[in-house]
Amino acid sequence: MAKFSSFEEIVVWQQSKELVIECYKIFKYNKDYSFRDQIQRACISVMNNIAEGFERKGNKEFIKFLYISKGSCGEVRSMLYIARELKYVIEEEITILFELSLGISKMLACLIKTL
Repeated sequence: MAKFSSFEEIVVWQQSKELVIECYKIFKYNKDYSFRDQIQRACISVMNNIAEGFERKGNKEFIKFLYISKGSCGEVRSMLYIARELKYVIEEEITILFELSLGISKMLACLIKTL
């Protein structure tokens, strides 16, 4: 098991919490409710799968959930391409979420490799 006493100590979880907060702020007034709901759920999935995997108390289970979390990062980035095309948010906001998501994905890959 990783050398953390709680999932809150894991930097990638902390970063994924930032992703959720930024996503909620950025899409707060978006009227495409199904799109907004989907991208927000994908962001939350990143964060929650890190926490759930950690709480399973075994590297094998933790790694499985980290992969799910990594997949959700890809989903977020995929949806950001649509948000850009549909002009749901300004480019600077897309860049913030895209860079956060990409950084989290890289951190997850490193954590998986370490485990």
